[in-house]
Amino acid sequence: MQKTNEEILLSDAKLFLKLAQYKMPFGRYQGCLLIDLPEPYVLWFANKGFPAGELGKLMAITHEIKVNGLEYLFKSFKSSSP
Repeated sequence: MQKTNEEILLSDAKLFLKLAQYKMPFGRYQGCLLIDLPEPYVLWFANKGFPAGELGKLMAITHEIKVNGLEYLFKSFKSSSP
């Protein structure tokens, strides 16, 4: 049975930390943490298709987090991020 994005995130501490610090590399929200992207923006990508590679995978996980109301999991990491 394949794990969901949410299960992968919660079982992989390195991925969790990476997502807590990963910034959008382009577009209107360039420099914004993925976890802080507005939900409509993330939903737009979900409908149109996420970018290829690591960014796309992290954005897909961000989408799962936002639609399931799990942003609170990142609160303590964001305040301690450089």
